[in-house]
Amino acid sequence: MSAPAPALPLTEIIRVRVGFSLTFDVPFPTPMLFVVEPQERPGQRLLESRRLIEPGAGVTHLHRYFDAHGNVIWRMLAQPGTLTISHDVMAEVSGRPDPQFPDLPKTLVEDLPDDTLRFLLPSRYADSDLLAAEAWERFGHIQGGWAQVQAISDHLYGSCMYGVGSNSTTTAQQAYASGKAVCRDFAHMGVAFCRALNIPARYACGYLGDIGIPPDGVPMDFHAWFEAYLGGQWRTFDARHNKPRIGRILIATGRDAADVAFTTTFGAARLTQMTVWADQVPLDAELPEDGRPHDYWE
Repeated sequence: MSAPAPALPLTEIIRVRVGFSLTFDVPFPTPMLFVVEPQERPGQRLLESRRLIEPGAGVTHLHRYFDAHGNVIWRMLAQPGTLTISHDVMAEVSGRPDPQFPDLPKTLVEDLPDDTLRFLLPSRYADSDLLAAEAWERFGHIQGGWAQVQAISDHLYGSCMYGVGSNSTTTAQQAYASGKAVCRDFAHMGVAFCRALNIPARYACGYLGDIGIPPDGVPMDFHAWFEAYLGGQWRTFDARHNKPRIGRILIATGRDAADVAFTTTFGAARLTQMTVWADQVPLDAELPEDGRPHDYWE
């Protein structure tokens, strides 16, 4: 086992390499959707990007489109066989932790922009109507929008144990009742409690490596958090970690995980292997020519 890579200095801007490799066993022609491509956003600059589909299982009908939330969707028809698809991205983001705005007030519903109102309503996994009584009893007395959302994050972090106990159908209310959650559940609970308090909230997913913190030893995976609409912008909250983090790369946002599942298969395709990476790299680093995972410290 090789020694861990040495930590790089945290500068005003850092370079982060993110990506994945997914392998599927496809028994018969199967339509598939992937929500895995980051976009240029304020504070998130994409420098290079490579997509690779391994030979062995052909794909047809391959194209990209934007969904109703502005996310990039890959659409394809996978043919029978073994399909391996990978994506490698070099990006630049702030070297500072997630920004904090503790004095931001709550916006009255009548003053909210029209396009945020859908994020006040219950959705498939963010069943805010079932958590409304708990939300108002526990957080309704707190003054200030940021203060309320931070109190939600604090409570979820302190009361729910991180660990596998949910499945693909678990809702926010069910995860909260169980007291056990993975990042997807923490995000759904945060969204649901915010909506119950009339604060627009949406589910966010992407990459979050161990940058600026000691490695936690857990295999890298995609990550989920939530965003609350405060002070005229969407603000980042992460109840799974409950502290500002460095190097977050946003892929997509939606009402809940139903809108932004990383993979959706309309058939019996089975995921057999998954590798995800999210690492800080030197500021002059580039993607290797073959587009494969590469160790910058070898």
